Amino acid sequence: MADLSRKICDYIAKEWIGDEQAKTQFALSHNIDEKTARRIYNDKEYNITLYTLSKICEARNLKLSEFFKLINL
Repeated sequence: MADLSRKICDYIAKEWIGDEQAKTQFALSHNIDEKTARRIYNDKEYNITLYTLSKICEARNLKLSEFFKLINL
């Protein structure tokens, strides 16, 4: 399960947050706490919750099933 969480976080960090975007900006635009955005980006031990992933996808008008297709699951 930790591998799946890491794969999700790695995708979000690389594709959606990126090196340039401020974690604060990402958090505000995706309805999550800034601390959570920083954990997704930096903390290799962070296990993202389904609730958090759902909020991020909702902010992007993306269904969870579509997200999992993006990360090839």
